[in-house]
Amino acid sequence: MKTFPCMAALVLAASAAAGAFPAWAHGTDAHAAPGASRPAPSPVQKDWGLAGDGQHARRTITLTMTDDMRFSPDHFQVKRGETVRLRVVNQGQVMHEAVLGTRDSLDAHAQMMLKYPGMEHAEPYMAHVAPGQTEELVWNFNRAGSFDFACLIAGHYQAGMQGRFTVTE
Repeated sequence: MKTFPCMAALVLAASAAAGAFPAWAHGTDAHAAPGASRPAPSPVQKDWGLAGDGQHARRTITLTMTDDMRFSPDHFQVKRGETVRLRVVNQGQVMHEAVLGTRDSLDAHAQMMLKYPGMEHAEPYMAHVAPGQTEELVWNFNRAGSFDFACLIAGHYQAGMQGRFTVTE
């Protein structure tokens, strides 16, 4: 009987359109509580690298975030294969975050955050930092290219809280 696969597809499409499924593409984990330990390194390869092991980090880069919706520095450079500890410092009075990604992944994530500003998630390429606090993420930059990082809290990305990083051969 061929109607079952068609009916199942229609039911799934209608459920998705009605918002019956969680936003899996964005992640289903909660934002890490300030001061909480980072998620265990993920073996999942991203276009911009993969979670690193802190024991292999030979360099630390400090990214400072402020309420003028800027990162300092707003660009950094690493070598392909390098594992770096990113020390993310929030010098502002509101919550900020640093999320690594591609322009497309950050654009999509930012749109989801505008639609669902209370959405909870945590990934090894994200650091959510309470005012006056510091968090760290460790990343293995194993793919060469130009990539991006941003604060995706609703309105921050749109206000220009973005930066770039270059991974050289």
